[in-house]
Amino acid sequence: MPDPQIVTRAAAPYVAIRVQVPMDQLGEVVPPLNQEVFGWLAQRGVAPGAPPFWKYNVIDMARGLEIEAGVTVPQPLEGDGRVVAGVLPAGRYVTLHHTGAPDTLMGANGDLQDWAAKQDLTFDVTPSPEGDRWGCRLEIYLTDPREEPDLSKWETLLAFRLTG
Repeated sequence: MPDPQIVTRAAAPYVAIRVQVPMDQLGEVVPPLNQEVFGWLAQRGVAPGAPPFWKYNVIDMARGLEIEAGVTVPQPLEGDGRVVAGVLPAGRYVTLHHTGAPDTLMGANGDLQDWAAKQDLTFDVTPSPEGDRWGCRLEIYLTDPREEPDLSKWETLLAFRLTG
């Protein structure tokens, strides 16, 4: 595993579809939403600004997750109810470049959190009745599955915002 890095990310406008999903349905429910967002942008003649991402807003592994499947856009847009618009916050992030199938991401997420704990870094996360609410926790999907069918070669950038 390559070492995580601490980087400063600028604020970035995005559009996404937000869903509540149980952990065991994550792989079925969320991936098609990215394609729906791309279709929504195409209807408006807007090109995505970067690869698609999943933004984990709330995590409760037992009860479920609140996730946004989205993509950054060059300029702020307005959502339409199904598609929401927002801004990924600027700040310091711990990032990890991961290569491997989607089912290996949980381990990579754990490795990133373990590394951060050893460095005495604190993530922008707050406990809530719904679960852990993250200020910004991203999985950015760098590989286009249409171009690389071998899941073991897929590249994902994990980016978790730090406090302060």
